[in-house]
Amino acid sequence: MARICVIGAGYVGLVTAVCFADLGNEVYCVDIDERKIELLRQNRSPFFEPGVEELIARNAAAGRLRFTTHYEEAVPGSDFVFICVGTPMADNGAAELKYVRMAAEAIGPHLHNYTIIINKSTVPIGTGDLVTEILSRYADPSNFAVVSNPEFLREGSAVSDAFNPDRIVLGAVDRAAAEKVAELHAPLNAPVIITDLRTAEMIKYASNAFLATRISFINEIAHICERLGADVKEVARGMGMDKRIGPHFLNAGVGYGGSCFPKDVRALAYMAEEADCHPQLLQAVIEINEDARRRFVQRLVEMTGGIAGKTVGVLGLSFKPNTDDMRDAPSIAIITRIHELGAEVKAYDPVAMPRAEEILPWVTYCATPYDVAKGADALLVVTEWNEFKQLDMARVRDLMRAPVLLDGRNIYEPSEMRRLGFRYYGVGRP
Repeated sequence: MARICVIGAGYVGLVTAVCFADLGNEVYCVDIDERKIELLRQNRSPFFEPGVEELIARNAAAGRLRFTTHYEEAVPGSDFVFICVGTPMADNGAAELKYVRMAAEAIGPHLHNYTIIINKSTVPIGTGDLVTEILSRYADPSNFAVVSNPEFLREGSAVSDAFNPDRIVLGAVDRAAAEKVAELHAPLNAPVIITDLRTAEMIKYASNAFLATRISFINEIAHICERLGADVKEVARGMGMDKRIGPHFLNAGVGYGGSCFPKDVRALAYMAEEADCHPQLLQAVIEINEDARRRFVQRLVEMTGGIAGKTVGVLGLSFKPNTDDMRDAPSIAIITRIHELGAEVKAYDPVAMPRAEEILPWVTYCATPYDVAKGADALLVVTEWNEFKQLDMARVRDLMRAPVLLDGRNIYEPSEMRRLGFRYYGVGRP
């Protein structure tokens, strides 16, 4: 059993903390937000993520998981300290490292015994060297090691991903330190890649950029399909059967969002430009993603003959299902543009409405999808929650003022929706 300190109780930090505690380790989770820590001490998660609250309760009751705002309580005596703080996007597209710096400066004074510091946050290439330099102001370099261990968790399935990783990526100057981190992950029985710091940091950015590229690629194909009369869903199915391609991340729609893809693609493009490269593919990925949202609203305007003074219903607000995360959610750009064009907006999401209210205060939030449909001149599906796939669509149609349905996630069959009397639009579908 190891003693572990996790800095940051956000999505990555909290999932990391509860999962290592569940593997039998003694874990302290540190966050400077007192309200968040108080919530966690009540076995309540500050965000929605399936399975997290159960793990908090079980491991806190077993005495393996503690929450604190004090570094001096958690860092001394820890074998491993994970830095899991946010790296938000700056105005120029770069990843902002102030929270990483603050964490390193707060850890440094408490490094009394040999400790391995693990960067789990998604950080620009070279951040491992920066953390090493900061810690060296407080402790002898022989008394600590810095290891990069990027996370690959998907919101909505983060607990499953943490316990069943595709791979463990470790980067370090000191290979022995990386091997100790590998031993910590041994119960997960996952392949381990040990490399240098900068390569490990790049693996995370390259992975996310590639996945975002697949999404923008299929959305580009969807746009072409619409013009040429092909069905992008069948195109993607045919492509995905090719073992060289595979089926994942080939769902056309209103684009990617969340805390990772938008930020990481822009950060990688920024780093490329700073290194005097020309990241034209990355720029195209970003532009196509933004175009997907603009085209969706434009199609809404075309199908309704203009939306000024009309009521538009929106199903789904979070950037993906099974999370309440609204960061860079497609719904924000779509709803904001609809509002600018003079329409009233009603919306429903199973879990994200409290967060959405802070960002989109002019929206009328409803208790059910049927309340959204009532009196609407058009209905948009923006997030593919399972419950939307099982709606009584005849009832939805009857509640609407005009049966105009725009399916931004292609969850319905066009022929069935038209049979029911909807004027239906699916992204890239005839």
